[in-house]
Order: sequence, then structure tokens, then C-alpha cells
Amino acid sequence: MSLAPERRFGPCHRGVLALETALYLPIKRFLETLGFAVKGEVGGCDLVALREGDPPFVVVGELKLAFNLELVLQGVDRAAACDEVWLAARISARGQGRENDTRFRNLCRRLGFGMLGVAPDGAVSILVSPAAPTPRRDPRRRSRLVDEHRRRRGDPAAGGSSRAPIMTAYRQQALTCAALLADGARRPRDLRPAAPDAAKILRGNVYGWFERLAPGLYGLTAAGEAALRRWPQLAAAAAGPPDEDPGPAASPPHESLPAC
Repeated sequence: MSLAPERRFGPCHRGVLALETALYLPIKRFLETLGFAVKGEVGGCDLVALREGDPPFVVVGELKLAFNLELVLQGVDRAAACDEVWLAARISARGQGRENDTRFRNLCRRLGFGMLGVAPDGAVSILVSPAAPTPRRDPRRRSRLVDEHRRRRGDPAAGGSSRAPIMTAYRQQALTCAALLADGARRPRDLRPAAPDAAKILRGNVYGWFERLAPGLYGLTAAGEAALRRWPQLAAAAAGPPDEDPGPAASPPHESLPAC
């Protein structure tokens, strides 16, 4: 038996919910309206609710002042001992709590956990039902990951980087164009053997590295020269023979662009 995803229970506690114990009574009364017998601190669980049957339906509730990872880990620990796990916490007054984080909600859905939010006046609402379907896979996002992985030459970006610009496949091809233009102006078709998307990259000029000197003729800007100095080894490698067939045309990177 799963609780209805839209069910709300009205005010049952006035004032600020400053302690985890202050959440207990609103949650207890909420579950009692659904036919459960609720008791607190049973077997290390914040609350255990039973609905009679053969066997009885067992719900374990864990309470925290805010939704966080520790609350989820507690739910994981309790899951094997019950039929449903419900995580309950205060609803953020500013709307910036984890209850509004799609990633957190999706995590609970994948684990099969319910989420109960307690408002400052004690009103309880179901944020996620344990019966809610798990998030569906995103085939377009998956395809983009596979495509970007296959396009990159070597492994130019260390995992965990956050401050340095990411060396995407698009940036690698742009560096290839810049390295070849360092010797003088050229046409896109001259760069195509090393950079199949040269025409698109030169016209788009996402990073400001290139300038159009004449119809169909491009040169390197000061920003492009600075990029070659910033990534000299990568520029040299990019200008070499490709590791493999680059496939269809690359798209500009979905990232914040650096100055060079």
C-alpha cells in the first residue's frame, strides 16, 4: 500500500519546527489518518507505522530538519526491514531546500523512498510517493555523451576539473585550425584533412580565435595565438593525424567560454 501522492494533512503544530522531535507529531497524526498505528524510536528508527494484516504492512519513517544525504543513507539502512521508507523533513522557508532539487527527488524515486514535507505550521504534504515511477532514461543525452567521448583525441581533460576550460572535441578541432593557421592564412578546405569541421568552426568563431581576411580566407587573431601558447602540447597533438574517424560534424560546446 502506497500513500496517495497528492494527500495533505492540515495544521497540527503551531510555531517553528526547530527540533527533529517537533516533526514527529505532525507525521504521526498524518499516518494515523491513513490507518496506521505509529510509535516513535522503535529498533533505532525514528518512527515505525503498522497497518494490520497478514503479514502487517510496515512503514519506517526517518526525520531530519532538512533533506540531506544522511537522511537518504538512514533510509537505505532501514529499507530491508520494512515495506516502505518515508523520509520527512522541514520544507525550506526560502524554497531552496533539497525538496525542490530534482536530482534529490529522482534519487528517492530510484530508491523507492517517499518524501514528506512538513511546513512551519505543521502541515504535512507528500513530495514524492514510493510508488512514483523512476525517471526515464534520456536517449538524446546518452547519445551526446557517447558522441563526445568518441570524438576526443586521447584523454585531454582530467576528471574533476572545475576551473580550467574543458578540452572538448570541438575545442580540440578549433586548436587544430589555429595551429595550422599559425603559419599563415588558409582556406577551410586546406584545413579539412586535419579538421573535418574547419569551415563550420571558422565561420562560427566561437572563441574569437579567427578572422576573415577575404572571402573564404581566414587568419589567426591575437586570442588564437594566446590559445596556442596556453595549450602548446595539445595544439601540436591536435594538428597531427586524427586517432579515428571523427564522424558527423561537431557542435559548439555547451560550456562557459574563456577569453582565449
